[in-house]
Amino acid sequence: MPRELRPESDATGRRFCLVAARFNEPYVKRLVDAALDVLRQRGASDADLDVVWVPGSFEVPLACRWVAQSRKFDAVLAFGLVLRGETEHFRLVADAASSGLLRVALDSGVPVLNGVLAAYDADQAAARTGGVLGNRGAEVALAAVHMANLRRALGAA
Repeated sequence: MPRELRPESDATGRRFCLVAARFNEPYVKRLVDAALDVLRQRGASDADLDVVWVPGSFEVPLACRWVAQSRKFDAVLAFGLVLRGETEHFRLVADAASSGLLRVALDSGVPVLNGVLAAYDADQAAARTGGVLGNRGAEVALAAVHMANLRRALGAA
């Protein structure tokens, strides 16, 4: 029978940094608040939680890179919300953020969880930030705990 690693949901003793975009801040704050709630419920102390605010979702990957390079954190959680306007600019920003976050994670070896949402309208944004579809911030936080624990279990930390 093969050995299986199933990381636990215990955040005790793990350090997390949340990088959040100020653009569309009312929605992003809901993501951040839900993530903080989950991390605390899973055992993280406030002393092990940092929140860094940047201007917008386009700036999130660079700030995540700086955070990951600091080697102070077990995982980085990225949050932003890009709403569609009259042009496709929202897709360019969302794609750049997603690609940048993946690159930071692969280059640094530090888990970087993508909570940057792209929505077509305010109803979609509301539904994913505490509405009928739940809160993506909570989901990202739980994934961050799992990845931080898996990283430790594999000796990658």
